[in-house]
Amino acid sequence: MSSSASRLPGDPPGGRRAVAVWSIGVAVYFVAVIFRTSLGVAGLDAAERFHVSASALSTFSILQLLVYAGMQIPVGLMVDRLGTKRVLTLGVVLFTVGQLSFALAPSYGMALAARALLGCGDAMTFISVLRLGTRWFPARRGPLVAQLAGLIGMGGNLVSTLVLSRMLHGLGWTAAFVGSSLAGVVVLVLLLLFLKDHPEGHEPPPVKQAQGPAFVRRQIAEAWREPGTRLGLWVHFTTQFPMMVFTLLWGLPFLVEAQGLSRAAAGELLTLTVLSSMTIGLVYGQIIARHHRARTPLVLGTVGATALVWALTLGWGGTAPTALLVVLCMVLGTCGPASMIGFDFARPANPPERQGTASGIVNMGGFVASMTTLLAVGVLLDATGQNYRIAFCSIFVLEALGITQILRLRRRAVRLESERLVASRVEAVHVPA
Repeated sequence: MSSSASRLPGDPPGGRRAVAVWSIGVAVYFVAVIFRTSLGVAGLDAAERFHVSASALSTFSILQLLVYAGMQIPVGLMVDRLGTKRVLTLGVVLFTVGQLSFALAPSYGMALAARALLGCGDAMTFISVLRLGTRWFPARRGPLVAQLAGLIGMGGNLVSTLVLSRMLHGLGWTAAFVGSSLAGVVVLVLLLLFLKDHPEGHEPPPVKQAQGPAFVRRQIAEAWREPGTRLGLWVHFTTQFPMMVFTLLWGLPFLVEAQGLSRAAAGELLTLTVLSSMTIGLVYGQIIARHHRARTPLVLGTVGATALVWALTLGWGGTAPTALLVVLCMVLGTCGPASMIGFDFARPANPPERQGTASGIVNMGGFVASMTTLLAVGVLLDATGQNYRIAFCSIFVLEALGITQILRLRRRAVRLESERLVASRVEAVHVPA
């Protein structure tokens, strides 16, 4: 990942040390994703343990995502002001305590509180990792570094699907969740010992002292005013939620109860979704790093393919053939990498001191969409007597809304980005050696 070629003046050097430090931050995000997606393989067990209906079960994930989404702008501001290490440390403590509390919760209400705490800690990880990447690597590496972070995070989803699900059925609820929470302790130690916010000689500008409510409002308003930030939010909104809803909660019940698969077969398909996401993440990152204009076609192509394969699956009479379910899971795997493109629209639209705030705004998009769809699916399942065809049609509504906004914002955002790129190149040419 290190290269001095094509570096702009002031760019961090990258190199092995950058990879080592960044890897610690990504390890924190990896564990956060394990905890976030742990309910996806335990949904049926949770419904039985706490004696709740489908809509009440969806409340676990909805509350977790509600807290996550609501924390994005505050976390962005915290990262801009306090730095990566402090925010990540707080995040690890919160999501580890949340996972441990979920393991020991004696009631539905206590379990809800635990998932909310977990969501709060989880909210502090990804924006911090994105900021860490921009502090340690040259700007031209931004798309690839972001995609790699997302790809490794998907590995956490894979651990939930393969490892935690086996622990759950082999050791039981309490032992599985308590055991998994130890991973949070491990990454906390690594974080405290080895992580640094930035390389030597690349310290950020000193933080202004007068940073009251007026400053916070201005920081948010200036980030939101940028078309690139808003376009990034809608890209994230439209692309992320189909996979998130499927892997976070409703995929396993859909495959087992609506499609008649065994839990083992359903787990294999969920694993396929994660593997697809990890593979496509590398492909998308390389394409965007080389061809920046490919961003919008990749986003629109991903949304179109997702809508098509869901329409075929839900419209099939009776249970869908295995081949179609395989295609569905593989296509859903492209949603995560496509959502990362949203950050690549916001990054060049905002100065370094506003990157955390802008990333927080973008990151809200997919989680708001996921939360909305999780609730819609749960309510529709209860209202229709577990009719998954009707419940999953809510996906098309949000995709239509998101595509409308993307098409409305993309031209202005791309034009402003091009103008800024030309201006920065002219400035770089005239910078004294």
